[in-house]
Amino acid sequence: MRRNLRDNRSAGAILLNMLLAAVSLFINGFGIYLTIQANIGAAPWDVLNLGLSRTLGILYGTASIAVSCTILVIDILLKEPIGIAMFIDAIVVGKAVDFFNWTHLVPPCQSPLIGVPVMIAGLFVLAYTQYGYMIASLGCGPRDTLLVGLAKRMRRVPIGAVSIGLLSLATLTGWLLGGPVGIGTLICAFCTGPIMQFAFHSVRFDATRVHHQHLLDSVKVCFTGSKS
Repeated sequence: MRRNLRDNRSAGAILLNMLLAAVSLFINGFGIYLTIQANIGAAPWDVLNLGLSRTLGILYGTASIAVSCTILVIDILLKEPIGIAMFIDAIVVGKAVDFFNWTHLVPPCQSPLIGVPVMIAGLFVLAYTQYGYMIASLGCGPRDTLLVGLAKRMRRVPIGAVSIGLLSLATLTGWLLGGPVGIGTLICAFCTGPIMQFAFHSVRFDATRVHHQHLLDSVKVCFTGSKS
């Protein structure tokens, strides 16, 4: 059953995987919420989102959607593969953070001694929900797609260096807009990868073996029942 769902060969499988992606991304928003409430500096992309939010006087989620949609347009211009889950990602994550902000579930941490563990907990939530999102096989997030697209066009530059450059640009822009930069920003930059690797290993998941279905293929399956 799991294999059939991952193949997305029927409208039912696609709908179930869309639900899986949406739920995973909603919980992913809780992970981001925790990293922000740690109050020791945000992750690079969240520095940008929070900077836009403070400068324009808009909700975090609105800023996040604006950034995600902008990146999505760039992905399309770069002719990178687009999947249904990319649109779910662009909308659900930011608004999930707004929801948890509204609930006041976790107050801002008042000490790094509390903030660091909360930040690490948030990164673990992000890692495991990334797994749930990726097994839906309906596309990567807009930012990951942008990273891959840029790396393809800068073949002489290691993808790690491309990633550092992209994250540095997001952080600098967000900081200039008033986004929070601190030790938490460094923790996110250096710990996100290892924590995600640990999470994927713990569930025996190999992200490189996932075949993400393109948007046009998903539409074709839903309306004609066939897959190219």
